[in-house]
Amino acid sequence: MAGGWSKDGAVQDQIDSTIEDAVQRSRHQLPSGESLRHCEECGDPIPQARRDAVPGVRLCIACQSERDRHQSRDASGYNRRGSKDSQLR
Repeated sequence: MAGGWSKDGAVQDQIDSTIEDAVQRSRHQLPSGESLRHCEECGDPIPQARRDAVPGVRLCIACQSERDRHQSRDASGYNRRGSKDSQLR
């Protein structure tokens, strides 16, 4: 059922677009290439199990966790494709 100027399924289209954007952003952030033996931030050795599990890994677990915390704080959470009402949080 459409409401106002929106077409049928507009809400689902918005949800799908938001999820697609998040997946693409996450895929873009994945490491690629050859894994490093030592962390490029702190220089600590990166365990072989981590290098096998994450191809192209460049950071140890501690440094990656810290980077992830900073990135999650910097993410605005703003839904740029949303309606005006969804942006009023």
